[in-house]
Amino acid sequence: MESEERYMWSALDLARQGCGKTSPNPMVGAVLVKDGEVVGTGFHEKAGGPHAEIIALQEAGEKARGATLYANLEPCSHQGRTPPCVDAIIAAGIKKVVVAMVDPNPLVSGAGIRKLQEAGIKVRVGILEEKARRLNEVFLKYITTKTPFLIVKMAMTLDGKIATKSGKSRWITGEKSRKFVHRLRSMSDGIVVGINTVLQDDPLLNVRLNGEKKENPARIIIDSKGKLPLESRVVKSAAEIKTLLATTELAPRTKLAALESAGVEVMILPSKNGRVDLQAMMQVLGEKEISILLAEGGGTLNYSFLAENLIDKIYFFTAPLLIGGKEARTPLEGEGIEELENAWTVENIEMKQLDRDLLIIGYPVRGEEIVHGDCGRTGGSIKQAVQ
Repeated sequence: MESEERYMWSALDLARQGCGKTSPNPMVGAVLVKDGEVVGTGFHEKAGGPHAEIIALQEAGEKARGATLYANLEPCSHQGRTPPCVDAIIAAGIKKVVVAMVDPNPLVSGAGIRKLQEAGIKVRVGILEEKARRLNEVFLKYITTKTPFLIVKMAMTLDGKIATKSGKSRWITGEKSRKFVHRLRSMSDGIVVGINTVLQDDPLLNVRLNGEKKENPARIIIDSKGKLPLESRVVKSAAEIKTLLATTELAPRTKLAALESAGVEVMILPSKNGRVDLQAMMQVLGEKEISILLAEGGGTLNYSFLAENLIDKIYFFTAPLLIGGKEARTPLEGEGIEELENAWTVENIEMKQLDRDLLIIGYPVRGEEIVHGDCGRTGGSIKQAVQ
């Protein structure tokens, strides 16, 4: 059991190397062991590319025959963008497969395990299962609901303000925190903000990491009445960075046509109380294979997501500043609640110090506790694990 856990830690660490690159696929790592020696390793690098198991088998070559395969997720058994991994595993002569968890994908969901067992291969399931589920929290949400995993990023002063009374907010947090946010952006499929954020800040909403070339996520602007200015930076750069407008029938058709001519993809969605129906928007974004969505809006949009129970995870930055002002904006506005027993509880809290800023990561829930995680480190390195 101890050696199985060591090798599974290695598979999890390999899987983590695909963080932010595999969407809408899961992060998967694979380790092949024969006579106590690691003979092959691999991880899934990007959607459409070879799966972790295939890479490990190719590295092992003939040494794979009679080996044990460790993988953090059940090998696939269906034809997707790549051939089924179970067929390659059987053909390679693997004698045993150890997986952390069953694949929740309805196209797999135990079928891969059954096919391996039918071929005479021993299969063990459940080694470090909780860790594996935490690592692939985004995939688990997306594959079972077909809606994005929603992360809300908020940054405030110590007295709970996101801007001064005149609306100034640059910069509340320090450079290290801002770089962390760009890392979050680089791992997301989409960034969503409300129209007020665009009107007030005119953000570009791209990824800016010095010396690193990163693909920009899609930008989604929630704008019920079509107020998005044609001269805004998101519209001017729409030809280079995918930009979507989530709007309603309340928006003028002539304005929407002008935005489309500028390269903006317009989504006319149902309205709810005169605003974009957020549940409907999430369904449409899921259909567009946006599996992880980062919200960087203001207090009104943040509360709207919270009130609809759409937020899966929060990243809450607090800077050691005091600015005061009862009219100054706060991270969560909207209607709010009347009774404390109706409040959301933030579970599974993790704290990080980023220079002078404090980052709190957690999961807002009502009722039962949910166990989640992220792309953070899962264990020791491969070298450490096998020694």
